[in-house]
Amino acid sequence: MRGEFVTRRLEIMLVASAVALSLAWPAPSHAQEHTWKFAVSGDSRNCGDVVMPAIAAGVKQAGAEFYWHLGDLRMTHDIDQDLAHQPEHLAATLTKAEYQAIEWDDFTQSQMVPFGGIPFYLGIGNHETVAPKDRAAFVAQFAQQLDLPNLRAQRLKDDPSDTAPKSYYHWIEHGVDFFNLDNSTKNQFDAEQVEWFEKTLTRDANNARIRTFVIGMHEALPESLAKNHAMDQTPEGVQSGLRVYADLLGIQKRKHKRVYVLASHSHYFMDGTFNSDYWHAHGGVLPGWIVGTAGAVRYKLPPDSSRARAAQTDVYGFLLGTVGSRGRIQFDFQRINESDVPRAITSRYTPEFVHWCFAENSEAHPTK
Repeated sequence: MRGEFVTRRLEIMLVASAVALSLAWPAPSHAQEHTWKFAVSGDSRNCGDVVMPAIAAGVKQAGAEFYWHLGDLRMTHDIDQDLAHQPEHLAATLTKAEYQAIEWDDFTQSQMVPFGGIPFYLGIGNHETVAPKDRAAFVAQFAQQLDLPNLRAQRLKDDPSDTAPKSYYHWIEHGVDFFNLDNSTKNQFDAEQVEWFEKTLTRDANNARIRTFVIGMHEALPESLAKNHAMDQTPEGVQSGLRVYADLLGIQKRKHKRVYVLASHSHYFMDGTFNSDYWHAHGGVLPGWIVGTAGAVRYKLPPDSSRARAAQTDVYGFLLGTVGSRGRIQFDFQRINESDVPRAITSRYTPEFVHWCFAENSEAHPTK
């Protein structure tokens, strides 16, 4: 009897010790997946030299690993108000030719430099193809940015003969495949870009290590709630855009991958871009956002904006993506207020002009 009692007591002690160890010992690594953040916005013409330094400060404070600009850096067809209000140009008014000679250099110095060491991924917008600029000039001007070491390594891994940077590209980070597409002209997506996209998407969708796809571009894909200012304006845009949407639906449904679609072009914030009658009737609604809120003149919301999960205009800011368990991404809009503009920027442009950017740079409410 005594031996049985001792044995039983030892069993109880061993079980108790095991429970204690299980509570104290860290959970397996797969249960503690790395959470990380990135930031996105686009359309930084008009007042971008004022707003983008504030976005840079917000991106740093949020702990984002990179910032992604979805295009429309400067106006090109006319002189941006912020550049015209730089002290040196108030004293001697810029001509349009003088402005066009310096506008992209100004973007680099005034809008990219404030991000410091944070990786800056650059997209192309329709204003980068306004004469005298074009796609080739954009690629030449920003060749270093389009050929960042990880972008070049990924491009050469995909195709060793693909030695030159392009206006479209992709990179993989922590199991998330990011695609920066180019729909900056009316004939886009062209056949070459679609072929590259579909080949790359198909290959990566079969990679078990890649759980999530984030597709960014300037104009929203067709038949969205923003179709009045998106790829719907040309037959080529509609045809190629619907094809890309169908490709993304396919990997979401057949491969069970997460898919998120980002755009700018329309100068407001919207969450739920594809919650339209068309997509409810033609395959399904992809998660979509519009974030054209980096300094451009703010637009009125489209007629069906009430169908979006959220929609705001007369705001500046960026979309913060938090990547969590199994590649799920939570997107939150981070608004930039007038008080967030760095003191050095307010001093350079004057408080009056900074206030104009926040109070009057708006087509939605032009008289306020």
